[in-house]
Amino acid sequence: MAAGAALLTTSGPSILIGQNEVRQYFLDREQKISANDHIQIAVIGAGGMGTEDANTALQIPGVKLIAACDLYDGRLELARQRWGKDIFTTRDYREILARPDIDAVIIGTPDHWHKQISVDALNAGKSAYCEKPMVHDVTEGAAVIQAQQKSGKTYQVGSQGLSSLGNEKAKELYESGAIGQLIYAEGFWARNSPVGAWQYAIPPDASKETVDWDRYISNTTKRDFDPLRFFRWRNYRDYGTGVSGDLFVHLFSSLHFVISSIGPNKIMATGGLRYWKDGREVPDVLLGMFDYPETKAHPAFNLSLRVNFVDGTSGSTYLRMVGSEGAMDVTWDDVYLRKNLTSDPMDAFLEEKANEMDKALSERKRMLPPAEAHYTVEKGYKGAHYDHFTNFFNGVRNGKKVVEDASFGFRAAAPALLCNDSFFEEKTVRWDPVNMKRVG
Repeated sequence: MAAGAALLTTSGPSILIGQNEVRQYFLDREQKISANDHIQIAVIGAGGMGTEDANTALQIPGVKLIAACDLYDGRLELARQRWGKDIFTTRDYREILARPDIDAVIIGTPDHWHKQISVDALNAGKSAYCEKPMVHDVTEGAAVIQAQQKSGKTYQVGSQGLSSLGNEKAKELYESGAIGQLIYAEGFWARNSPVGAWQYAIPPDASKETVDWDRYISNTTKRDFDPLRFFRWRNYRDYGTGVSGDLFVHLFSSLHFVISSIGPNKIMATGGLRYWKDGREVPDVLLGMFDYPETKAHPAFNLSLRVNFVDGTSGSTYLRMVGSEGAMDVTWDDVYLRKNLTSDPMDAFLEEKANEMDKALSERKRMLPPAEAHYTVEKGYKGAHYDHFTNFFNGVRNGKKVVEDASFGFRAAAPALLCNDSFFEEKTVRWDPVNMKRVG
């Protein structure tokens, strides 16, 4: 169960559909949040995700935003409009970390700055919530893990679905043996709009005067100012991590949480740039295949993931786990459990009754369990994003372990990043999930 999470309850009506019984249960979370400890935060990277993170964080009682950092002046002005004209704003994140009145920071920058700002924040004694993926390259993970361990501060990676009611129920069902032995898992994430495919708007005033371009590229390839590379950064390998780092990492996070996995040891990928030929350097269709070795927590199994940015289903997503006795489809708000065994073939009671009855009586119809159970969130649920920040601030306030610390976050990020390596290197990649190192 996620750290700081309150009681999960199920209740609700049974729904009959045709001849197959489908039971629906409503998931709820009792809110037990105290505002007795005031936490002052800052956002570093006040773009789309950073702003959404900050707005969600401010819904948690006892949280106040007092500073914002961004490299584009327009976002700093919007920050003052959103959160108060008196907040401190700067282009230099180090000025944020130097302030003694800031307890925690939200890191919503492009991926190529995640590692450095995370390490600097932890070393400065700040707790940090860093957007996924935790790092831009697998060589960067150890530094963040070491900084968290050395600082003793709370660090959480922002795969927000991890803390959802859907994931928590799926974990409970999996650990109860609801699908039997895990054999195979698959995940799918689709988008079909320009914004969904990262064609973000370019402000009309974008220029070297309004954007701190030199600071932006100071840790990567030096180039002339290009507003596309700043505002549509996910399209370029110097700054982003492609569809795998943006979307696969969510699916890895959920899967690893549900089945208590530390990751795969073999990664293969294929795909291509099929539609969004706008100068981007990363594919818009990506297929990944992953081998998971046997551990104490789960048997050996295979995982397949796919992303499609030109899809007729208007942005569908799911994670499916298939076992010897059934399957689960998991989203952040729903779990569908489907059984493929109507009775236990080793049921001693049935075996005894069959021996007692003659052939005619043994053909008597039996009582069967529901063919499908649907668990869905109750009306008023505040969502996975709210839950994830609740977990984070519980850690900041009382020191409890969060659900997605640096080690967990890196183990979710690594196979996503290695999926990109496999695609661009055109070869199978090997990974050591225990020691968190690439081995081939």
